[in-house]
Amino acid sequence: MQTAAAQDARHRGFVDAVEVAAGLQVEARYFGTHNFVGRRIDGYEAGKCLLTREAAAALAAVQRDLALLGLGLKVFDCYRPARAVAHFVRWARDLRDQARKEEFYPEVDKRTLFRDGYISARSGHSRGSTVDLTLVRLVDGRELDMGTPFDFFGTQSWPADRSVAAAAQANRQVLAAAMRLRGFRAYDKEWWHFTLNNEPYPYSYFDFPVR
Repeated sequence: MQTAAAQDARHRGFVDAVEVAAGLQVEARYFGTHNFVGRRIDGYEAGKCLLTREAAAALAAVQRDLALLGLGLKVFDCYRPARAVAHFVRWARDLRDQARKEEFYPEVDKRTLFRDGYISARSGHSRGSTVDLTLVRLVDGRELDMGTPFDFFGTQSWPADRSVAAAAQANRQVLAAAMRLRGFRAYDKEWWHFTLNNEPYPYSYFDFPVR
């Protein structure tokens, strides 16, 4: 982990993505309560999408590309402080707390969240170049059908899953192709999760708050 001084110096390499990617929608799920924990998550003091300058620039290019198709991006999470990841870990270990099971993990045993890769003690989000997002229509801002909601724990959320409707599969492919073109790689268990290939801080896990 970085020292406090290094943390402060490095986070100057981060920007608010909406200032770079024109028209980017932000629905910061962990700043609110509509998430699998059901509470605001530690470290989120504002509903912003902070990213490294490099990731934000690449995301802006994706946004411009998609505009030619009448589409845009909505982000749910961007940079994630390490303290937020620790909050997720505490929640996952508290097997008594199943309040959001029906919406977010109806077919998954909470005891297997670590084993199955849905929760981890470290997250690439804390490096500042990983983003969770979906597609929206520019004409009205509505989200496209992706087969499952964001943060749905289950095989239906895997990008390669074929149990969701054909239209949702096609929408996932559009998103993945657009992100791949601008240098992002996908995660094989979450259709919404992408990391910049050439991320500037591949070994740093930051903990400054989102504010």
